[in-house]
Amino acid sequence: MSRAEQPSRRTVLAAAVAAAVAGGSGPAAAVTASVHDADDSGQARPVDNRAWITYSDWRSGAAKGVRAVPGARPGVVIATPAGTTDYTDPHTGTTAAWEYATWTSPVHRLRVPATEAIASWNAHTPAGTWLQVELQGTYSDGTDTPWYVMGRWAAGDQDIKRTSVDGQTDGKSTIWTDTFAVDDATTGPRLDSYRLRLTLYRKPGTRLTPTVWRLGAMGSAVPDRFTVPASTPGLAQELIVPRYSQEIHKGQYPEYDNGGEAWCSPTSSQMIIEYWGGRLTPEQLSWVDPSYADPQVDHAARYTYDYQYAGCGNWPFNVAYAATYKDLQGVVTRLGSLTDLETLIAAGVPAITSQSFLKTELTGAGYGTSGHLMTVIGFTAEGDVIANDPASPGDEAVRRVYLRREFENIWLRTKRYNASGKVVSGTGGVCYLYFPARPSSHQRKALAAVGVC
Repeated sequence: MSRAEQPSRRTVLAAAVAAAVAGGSGPAAAVTASVHDADDSGQARPVDNRAWITYSDWRSGAAKGVRAVPGARPGVVIATPAGTTDYTDPHTGTTAAWEYATWTSPVHRLRVPATEAIASWNAHTPAGTWLQVELQGTYSDGTDTPWYVMGRWAAGDQDIKRTSVDGQTDGKSTIWTDTFAVDDATTGPRLDSYRLRLTLYRKPGTRLTPTVWRLGAMGSAVPDRFTVPASTPGLAQELIVPRYSQEIHKGQYPEYDNGGEAWCSPTSSQMIIEYWGGRLTPEQLSWVDPSYADPQVDHAARYTYDYQYAGCGNWPFNVAYAATYKDLQGVVTRLGSLTDLETLIAAGVPAITSQSFLKTELTGAGYGTSGHLMTVIGFTAEGDVIANDPASPGDEAVRRVYLRREFENIWLRTKRYNASGKVVSGTGGVCYLYFPARPSSHQRKALAAVGVC
């Protein structure tokens, strides 16, 4: 429940085309039934994901001081820096000199002009390095956006404090923490195309470098709605995912937003990271108070914390954190129905979903929220959603079953009424997907079916 409502949360996916891929497996799964056949209607999915991940991708951009590196996991690194610049960290007041190099993507034209866009990246940033991601786009009226900072990020926190940047707007669009949003989704110009600029930084005089394996953005645009069409159940399967409660951490580490309900995002992230085999060493966890249970959740909170947002709910920062684990990658996206989630579960890929609801709108939850992350791990024989919900009193209570129709609506809608009867935004089908750096063929097909390369 760490995600506060923001104006940018007004768009959502329509009931998108839902291709389904049978088969596939994760590290552990329960009994499986059938999944929907692929939809061949040709309807355009109102979400556009573009990622630069291959060696040819990295060679296609405009490079200033960087070079593409081939191999099993191609990426981009600093070669000869383009120059040196000073950066004053707004959260420490410290000014330091940094060598830098840049890579700028080719222009990507969106399949559907977008009202929102969210960038995400996967990278290794050893101590003494960090990176910045920017987006610059062209509107449907032919004018250009400024270069917007989508995040300043490092895996650690000893060199800079990872941060979003507030106050970015040109009167047509605004950056809300991690999301580009057009200011008037009804009559204003939309985002027709964009390019991303990646700046890599290192301490002067060293041979250090970040390595970036994945860089991309998701653009989306769908009319607002209070309800969404119901999908038909097509899968009965449950993945065996570790269960962690955020609530047992209440009051821990006020400098990282105080645990408890503020830690739904890192707690959900850690569940799926460990599902894929990601583990922290005792040495990595040595900073955590030894009296705390599940110290890996405290670790996830620290290393997803956005010092400007003052919380752990920055979506791209969670994805970037997951990708610091060996052989994992991740992306922020939007899905169109529970059929999309069934497609992923059938291939062994759980998902972290974002939703807002009143206490009366989700039977069995026992709480209401203006923004909460939980992990979808499967479906019952009746089609209801099996979720690891971190908003539980203890680890043993984390596994929940939520009614399909209720869950689908609170996750995918764009508009809702809050407890005061005011119309506010819904979360619009946002989810994080974490999956292997080298997915199986079944996993690749499932990810492609929901629009992720």
